[in-house]
Amino acid sequence: MNRYPGLTLRILARTGPAMGPGKAELLVHIDETGSISAAARAMDMSYRRAWQLVEAMNQDFIEPLVVTETGGKRGGGATVTQFGHEVLERFRLLEARASGAIGRGLAGFDRLLRKPLKEITRR
Repeated sequence: MNRYPGLTLRILARTGPAMGPGKAELLVHIDETGSISAAARAMDMSYRRAWQLVEAMNQDFIEPLVVTETGGKRGGGATVTQFGHEVLERFRLLEARASGAIGRGLAGFDRLLRKPLKEITRR
C-alpha cells in the first residue's frame, strides 16, 4: 500500500534498507493486531518473512522497534515499542516531505507514461 503514488522511499543502512514502505506497513499491522503472524496474514506475507523483517529492523536500529512475548495464557504476542512508533512517525514525515518535493515534477512525468500513476497505484 503506497501512500504516495509515484514515490517509494527507502532509508538505507550499511546492511541494506533499514526502513521502507513494506516494513512501515508491517509495523502498522503489528501495532493493530499485537501479532506478527496476524500482521503477516493481513499483508499476504509468510510468517517467516515477517519475522525476518522484524529481526532486521530490530538489528538495524539502536533500540528494538518490536518486542515479542512467547507462550503464556494469552499465547504471546508482539508490541511496537515507543521507539518503533517514533521511527514510523519520522519515516512517514520523510515520505510526505519527499512526495511534496517531487509533486510538480511527478505530474509532468506522469504525462509520459502509458498508464498514469494513479491507475498503477490502484492495483
